[in-house]
Amino acid sequence: MDRLTSMAVFVKTADSGSFAAAALAFGISSQMAGKHVSTLEERVGARLLNRTTRRQNLTEIGQIFYERCKALLADAEAAESVAQELSASPRGRLRVTAPVTFGACCLAPMITRYLKAHPEVRVELALTDRFVDLIDEGYEAAIRLGSLSDSSLIARPLMPYRLIACASPGYLAERGEPHTPEALTEHECLSFVYTSLPVATEWSFADEQGEHAVPISGRFQANDVKALLAAALNGAGVILAPEVAVKDELAAGRLVRLLNGYEAPARPMHLVFPASRVTPKLRAFIDQVVAEFGPHAA
Repeated sequence: MDRLTSMAVFVKTADSGSFAAAALAFGISSQMAGKHVSTLEERVGARLLNRTTRRQNLTEIGQIFYERCKALLADAEAAESVAQELSASPRGRLRVTAPVTFGACCLAPMITRYLKAHPEVRVELALTDRFVDLIDEGYEAAIRLGSLSDSSLIARPLMPYRLIACASPGYLAERGEPHTPEALTEHECLSFVYTSLPVATEWSFADEQGEHAVPISGRFQANDVKALLAAALNGAGVILAPEVAVKDELAAGRLVRLLNGYEAPARPMHLVFPASRVTPKLRAFIDQVVAEFGPHAA
């Protein structure tokens, strides 16, 4: 006899107080219900139920065995539910948040591919540069830039978020090309303005000799990378922008990469999510984000 089935019949008999009630619940005869319990008693070598003509009562050993059986059956049911959920096809609403520039330039196009692969899922993407509390605000996943604070969230590392300096060919023809970070002091620098931080007064770069922190200035500042990019394309100055935001302009020759041999600091980037909310739709999303933006992505 199947041991889990026998345990389930035993627990039902103890709860209902009779073999007849347990038999009715499992669609078997009272004799078969009694045989399930007898088989368990033979296995453990002790009587589990005191049998009377009216009611079956647990023995002292039976009470202990009953509690363990209930816990075991609950674990088995939970494991089965998890397996069924994981094998189910992704469906339903998925709420995701990400930084504005990476979300618009990279994540949104990826999500369109994700949606084509999973037609029963709909995605709500919120783009913001502020810190979002996933649990309190009801999001299932987030892209985070910078170092992570300790939390209960699971984090998957992604490729670093790199910044590069560039300018339009027209601007360089007029002002000349800076070949060292220090030369930026003679140029119009287009600065990103954070809503909660002071305006940047210097840019940092590094090479084999070490770090170079240079003061910068310029007549145009904005709190949106797209606005700064538009200014750079129109010859307004040098931009220090996320590589993901300018790669197409560089490839087309509308911008020129500057300061070859120098690297601006790269920020770590992670995908974070609560372990308790890993549904099929989120699992598929995690797998695709890591495949496309993970540290080993092509």
